[in-house]
Amino acid sequence: MVPKIRRGSRTHGLLVYLYGPGKRDEHTDAHLVGSWDGFAPDPGRDTSPDPDPKVTLARLSAALDLRVKQAGTTAPAQHVWHCSVRTDPGDRHLTDAEWNTVARRLVHAVNLAPEGDPDGCRWVAVRHADDHIHILATMVRGDLRRPRMNYDFKKAQAECRRIEKEMGFRQLRPGDGTGAKSPTSAERFKAERTGRSEAPRETLREAVRQALAGAATEEEFFTRLREAGLRVKVRNAPSGDAIGYNVALPGDRNRDGAPIWYPGSKLAPDLSLPKIRRRLADGTADQTTHPAATSGRTDWSPPARERRNATGIAERAAVLLDSDDDEAAGQLVGIGELLDAVTQTSPAATRAELGAAARSFERATRSHVRAEHADTRAIRSAARGIIQAGSALGRGEDGGTTAMLLSTLVLVTIAAARWHSARGHAQQAHASRQTAEHLRAAYRQAAATPMQALHDQGRALPEAERRAHQATIRAALPDGVMRADSSSTADALTATLAQAEHAGHDPKALLQQAIETRELDTADDVNDVLVWRLRRLAQLPAHPGEATRRPQAGTSQTRAPASRTNNRTAPTAAARPTASDPGNRPPRR
Repeated sequence: MVPKIRRGSRTHGLLVYLYGPGKRDEHTDAHLVGSWDGFAPDPGRDTSPDPDPKVTLARLSAALDLRVKQAGTTAPAQHVWHCSVRTDPGDRHLTDAEWNTVARRLVHAVNLAPEGDPDGCRWVAVRHADDHIHILATMVRGDLRRPRMNYDFKKAQAECRRIEKEMGFRQLRPGDGTGAKSPTSAERFKAERTGRSEAPRETLREAVRQALAGAATEEEFFTRLREAGLRVKVRNAPSGDAIGYNVALPGDRNRDGAPIWYPGSKLAPDLSLPKIRRRLADGTADQTTHPAATSGRTDWSPPARERRNATGIAERAAVLLDSDDDEAAGQLVGIGELLDAVTQTSPAATRAELGAAARSFERATRSHVRAEHADTRAIRSAARGIIQAGSALGRGEDGGTTAMLLSTLVLVTIAAARWHSARGHAQQAHASRQTAEHLRAAYRQAAATPMQALHDQGRALPEAERRAHQATIRAALPDGVMRADSSSTADALTATLAQAEHAGHDPKALLQQAIETRELDTADDVNDVLVWRLRRLAQLPAHPGEATRRPQAGTSQTRAPASRTNNRTAPTAAARPTASDPGNRPPRR
């Protein structure tokens, strides 16, 4: 049940709209379902002899405005309180009597007309559709004083949550005021008329967010906006310094033919120029990358190399989120940029799901928690590296490393859901879980080909070698961890251990290191998770068709598993939660 509150100054004009046909003839059978005294004239169902709806509507308007006129100059200029209340599409339709109850509870909750107060404000509730009503009230009490209306929106939201629970409706998640502004009805209707799939406000918000992903400077951000085809207008102070910006879609014009401009702050709270400057200051992305230092190999394609680099950085972000520290709020912003970067450079097969994931997680990046000492340079640089490396081909090493990265991002977004849930951020936690579902779908698409190839290689191993590696897996994994229906990924895990051994690694030590990277109790498929951990730790190609090489002396040889003690002190490669510490256990992947 969603309340939407506005204020205005024209009682009669609003009534004309509520009782009229609507902008697209969507209003049907408009009538009152409640009023301040239960006897207000109803222009929709006037039963008097020879009723004239216009006359009845004028009488209703005069009755509502009576106290406003009596108060004279002390009445507020914006004296009309207008609240539309809509049920969820899956909820049953309420009767008129039930809508009357809802209206009375809301005007009581916001202190317009407290129950039992004879001086409460005058109000009416009009129904012209099955799923919603409009409450119109004039904000002058019977004693000619203004009602105390502090935090009316929050109070209306809270009352709607109680009504949902009592009436058995779908219970929406309470917000915290950090959500992006939704398109207005006029914007949605215009988008439909012009054949757009979404309102320009939503298109612009996504375009601005993608332009910001990995940007190193303010100038680069504005350049990316223009390169994306947006109109950009920078607002300057008298000194010449930029103090804000506006963007517009080409072809989106008002009735006078002028472009329709949107300030960044009206697209989302964190897209104003001051907020963007703060993000750049907290985590200025490195303008140059060093692939050999970050990946250990220089013979992979740039997209594959940058995705491998981002996987390790994303794992460290998950460690910070698991630590339940408020400083992790900065990592959420970085993960949002990383998702935007991957979306922009993903192959067509996964782009739709990744785009949906990035749009969902956008809500999870904002809350009232502020990281005072945020350092997001590593994760923003990873996003920058992915964008600069260009699009992945979706096959070979590029496709395999995309699957490797997505597998880790599923973990990160579920850790984000836990982090938000611990702080009561219902909308952000839900957005994080939605993101994880989209990422799972994208992962299945990206991993299908490399996993099938690994399965075939595992089945083709000599029987003795195959049995030896399977014995290693059974000895290393706790009882009950392996899934009965995961035979294909069990073969992929066997093939991965064989390739690691051929590359010069100790398969037992490497597998133990992969197991201790994070706990496995919550994994959907343990084999699947371990395959990607092993291939990253051993510097194996993410796609089995790529060449495998032996590690150079003293560089990537597998070490014995590191100590499990004190592994959360810093976000380093060694700082990974283990199964021995319940406080570090991540949510189900």
